[in-house]
Amino acid sequence: MAKYNNIKYGGCDSIREYRRLKELELMQKKGLISGLQKQVPFELIPSQRENPNNPKSKVLERSVKYIADFQYLREKDGVLVVEDAKGMRTKEYIIKRKLMLHVHGIRITEV
Repeated sequence: MAKYNNIKYGGCDSIREYRRLKELELMQKKGLISGLQKQVPFELIPSQRENPNNPKSKVLERSVKYIADFQYLREKDGVLVVEDAKGMRTKEYIIKRKLMLHVHGIRITEV
């Protein structure tokens, strides 16, 4: 069992995510979307190092990332869509959703 009592299913973190994956795969077959990707990482805050000019210096704080469930291109209008199959909206998720909009200009679609 995964966090929040989700049951991992078909290589996904939840049955909801698995069902959405199957819907998106069908949409891709029909040509409605393209470039479907799973578990796409987005860096929200880079890692902080002792010496910022030396990438091999000691890491003081690790980077903060948001992992999107799905990313794809909607063919009808060429829009890049980032999706999250949401069951539980945690405080951490809400902050990361806001950072995605601020840092990358991407609004997460919740399904």
